[in-house]
Amino acid sequence: MRTLVCVLALMLQAQQPAPRVPAPVVDHHQHLYSRETIALVASSANYQPLDAAGLVAYLDAAGIQRAAVLSTAYQFGNPNRPPVEDEYAKVKAENDWTSRQVALFPNRLRGLCGVNPLKDYAVEEITRCAQDPSLRSGLKLHFGNSDVDLDNAMHVQKLQRVFRAANDHRMAIVLHMRSSITMKRAYGSKEARVFVNDVLPSAPDIPIQIAHLSGGGTYDDPTVDDALSVFVEAVARKDPRMERVYFDISGIAGYGKWLDHTAQVALRLRQLGMRRLLFGADGERGGGLAPKDAWAAFQKLPLTDEEFHAIANNVAPYMR
Repeated sequence: MRTLVCVLALMLQAQQPAPRVPAPVVDHHQHLYSRETIALVASSANYQPLDAAGLVAYLDAAGIQRAAVLSTAYQFGNPNRPPVEDEYAKVKAENDWTSRQVALFPNRLRGLCGVNPLKDYAVEEITRCAQDPSLRSGLKLHFGNSDVDLDNAMHVQKLQRVFRAANDHRMAIVLHMRSSITMKRAYGSKEARVFVNDVLPSAPDIPIQIAHLSGGGTYDDPTVDDALSVFVEAVARKDPRMERVYFDISGIAGYGKWLDHTAQVALRLRQLGMRRLLFGADGERGGGLAPKDAWAAFQKLPLTDEEFHAIANNVAPYMR
């Protein structure tokens, strides 16, 4: 009887459809959450501690080989929150914690340094991280949580300084470009053009990864498509400044009313070109989807299997 049950189970398993496309090689958008960060963002019930071992377990469950770990140290310089005592010391401590965690799994994880680009200590911290083997691959910037205003000329100048520093140290930049929703900053095609024309040229030699398809997560906000259209136009005219620009798809599929936007998102992905697209999940412990679930949701977009395979196999230069 037991043999018959086992045979039937194997037959049923064989009838189950195989995954449409194998898991991505790399998750290009992940975070770890230290207890210090959790205490800082205690008002958000979605955040839970996550260390490197926990992240690797998520990757294993999804069949993903490696991940980019984007330090959240910029949160300690977030002007949308009350000021932090000994701010720069805490920024350094958070980047160092991320470094130590990543170093536990050097073949699976690669760390990127986090900093608010408007702070006076930004270039100093970039230089310090550039000397750290576990952080020197790149830099994570979050315009929303740093209240970067691309309509502010002084902010643009500070961004140029930071981009030049990253370029000098050959550190890739992963960028959350959507401006602060909390502070109701303007965002759209105008701000995206400022970025392309005035900021991007300051880092001509390094990869620039724009997170969330240039948004802040979800495609419900119409300003996201407005901003993304600027990059689409630049790609169409073969603007040389776009040569090293990539886009991760984290925070799109599976969030908000995303099923209402699948056709538009698929169109934009094709206009950008599959070679520029990187898989990223953004992390369940921060209120997002686990990598396995994020990839399953993404495969509901109206793309071909060939296109899904291309995205799954894309690996950003800083992860090679």
